[in-house]
Amino acid sequence: MDKATFKELLELFKSGEAEELEIQHSFWHGIRIRLSRRRPVGQVAEPEGIRPLPQPLASAGDPATSASATPASDGLYTVLAPMVGTFYRSPAPEAEPFVREGERIKPGQTICLIEAMKIMNEIEADLAGEVVAILVGAGEPVEYNQPLMKIRPA
Repeated sequence: MDKATFKELLELFKSGEAEELEIQHSFWHGIRIRLSRRRPVGQVAEPEGIRPLPQPLASAGDPATSASATPASDGLYTVLAPMVGTFYRSPAPEAEPFVREGERIKPGQTICLIEAMKIMNEIEADLAGEVVAILVGAGEPVEYNQPLMKIRPA
C-alpha cells in the first residue's frame, strides 16, 4: 500500500466516517495498524430505566437444605418445603424411604429429597422427634412453604 492511500484512509477515520480502521500488510507479519472508535465491551452505557436485578441473599451452594419447621397449636411441628420442586421420599424408586410415619428422627437427618432444576436437594430435619404424618406423595410437585410432614418434638 502506498502512502497516499494510507493517508486517505487515515483521513476517513479522522473525519468520523469510519468507526474502525484495520490495515494488515504481511511479509512475515510486517505492519499491522488497528484503530477503533467503539467502546470496549465493559463500557457499554446502560439504557435509562433499566436497573440490574437484585441479587438473592442466600446462595444454593449447599445441596443439603434444612427444612423450616413451624409449631402448631396441637404441639406438632410442620416441616415446610424450602423450595419449589418435586418431592421424593427415597433416594431411588426401589430404595427404602428416608423416613416413615412413626419413626424417630434427629436434627440433620435427611428426611426427603426435593428435585429442583434437575438437582436432588436433600432436606434435613431441624429438630428431633417422631414423624406423625407425611403430607405429600412421592413424585408430587411441591410449592415453596408447602407443608411436607408433621413432627412431634422429642
